[in-house]
Amino acid sequence: MPPRASRGRLADAALFTAGAVLGSVLLLTLASPFSSSSSPSSGVGSGEVDRLGGGRTFYDDPGVAYTIDRPIVGWDEKRAEWLRAHPELAGGGGERVLMVSGSQPEPCGSPAGDSLLTRLLKNKLDYCRLNGVQLLYNTALLRPSMDRYWAKIPVVRAAMVAHPEAEWVWWVDSDAVLTDMDFRLPLSRYRDHNFVAHGWPHLVYESRSWTSLNAGVFLIRNCQWSLDFMDAWAAMGPDSPEYQHWGAVLTSTFKDKVFNESDDQSALVYMLLQSGSPWRDKVYLESDYYFEGYWLEIAGRLGNITERYEAMERGAAPLRRRHAEAEHASYAAARDAALAGAGLAESGVSGWRRPFVTHFTGCQPCSGHRNEHYTGKSCDEGIRRALSFADDQVLRAYGFRHAGPLSDAVSPLPFDHPTQTA
Repeated sequence: MPPRASRGRLADAALFTAGAVLGSVLLLTLASPFSSSSSPSSGVGSGEVDRLGGGRTFYDDPGVAYTIDRPIVGWDEKRAEWLRAHPELAGGGGERVLMVSGSQPEPCGSPAGDSLLTRLLKNKLDYCRLNGVQLLYNTALLRPSMDRYWAKIPVVRAAMVAHPEAEWVWWVDSDAVLTDMDFRLPLSRYRDHNFVAHGWPHLVYESRSWTSLNAGVFLIRNCQWSLDFMDAWAAMGPDSPEYQHWGAVLTSTFKDKVFNESDDQSALVYMLLQSGSPWRDKVYLESDYYFEGYWLEIAGRLGNITERYEAMERGAAPLRRRHAEAEHASYAAARDAALAGAGLAESGVSGWRRPFVTHFTGCQPCSGHRNEHYTGKSCDEGIRRALSFADDQVLRAYGFRHAGPLSDAVSPLPFDHPTQTA
C-alpha cells in the first residue's frame, strides 16, 4: 500500500479545523417601521425571554466548557436531559449527522487555492443539502497551539457541545470531495461503535503501519466515550508537555513513519495498538466502500464510472425522467436498486459504484506545497475531475452538465438523457 497518509500531512494547514462560520444576527424588528411599536423597549416580551431555552440545562453550568483543555463528565446524562427538554430537536427517530469541515483563515498561498476551496466547500454544501446533513464549516483556529492536523480535535469537541441534537459528528478534510451524491452513511452498521475511520485491521494490528487508516475523514458519536477518546488523543498532541517524547515513541513504533513528530494519525493507530486498549472495541475500521478513498486510485477511473452509470440508465427509463431536486432521495434509492440488479453495486478499486469520498491527501490545494511525489498537473486535474464529476450529479436536476471533465463551462442536457445525445 502506498504511504498515502504521509504525503503532505506536515504541510496541510488547510486542515485548520474549526468552529462554525457564524453570521451576526441583527434584531431588525426592534427598529423596523413594520414592528408593532417603534420603541426599542417594546421588543421581545419578558414572557418570551423566560421561554428561551426552557429550564436549566448543562449550558447554564459554568463547569461545562467548549475547550479541549477542560474535560466534561456526565455528558451522556447532560445530553439526554437536554434532548428531553427539546423533543422537537431530538431527531424524530433518526440519527442526526453534523458534517464538520474547515480551512485556514488566511488567503491561500497557491494562486488557484481560494477558488478550489470555494468549489470544495460547494461540494460539501451540495451533498449536505441533498442528503439531510447539517454542515458546519469553519475558518477559525480554536486552539492556536493545536495547529495543522491536530486542529480538527478542538472543533469536533466544540461541535459536540454546541450540537447535542447531533448523534454523530462527521469530520471531512477540506481537500476531500464527496463524489457520490446518492450514497448515505450506513449508520446502522455502526450501532455498536463510536468511531469510524477508513482503514484495514490487518494493517493496524499485524503490519503496525501508521498508514493503516486515515484520520482525514472520520465519524464520531456524540457521547462521553468520544469526549474521553478525544482527550486521550489530544494528550499526544502539541499541547502536551510530552509532545517531543511522543514523536520519538511513534517514530520507533512505526517503522514506515519517516518523520520524528507526533501526528494525529500515528497517535490514533498507537492508541488502538496498546494492550488492553479501552478504545479498540468501539472503533470501526471501514474498508467495504470508499468512506475515504485515495485519489490516485480513483481520479483516472471517473470517466469510465460515468459511462457505466449512463449505460445502466439507458436500459432503465424511469431513471431518465426529469424530476425536482427535492425528489433526489427517491431517485438515489432507485439507482441503488438498479446498480445491484446490474451487478455494479460493488465499491472499491474493482467496483463500478461511484466512490463515496475522494481524498486529495498530499495535494495541498490551498498552500500549493504538494508532496514531492505528485506533480501539480496530476493534483490540479484530479481535483477538477472529481469536482466536475460530483457537480454533474447536482447539475442534472437543473438540466445541465459540464462540457467536459476539465471544463468549467456547462451545456444543456438533451431530453431523455443519456439515451439522446446533444
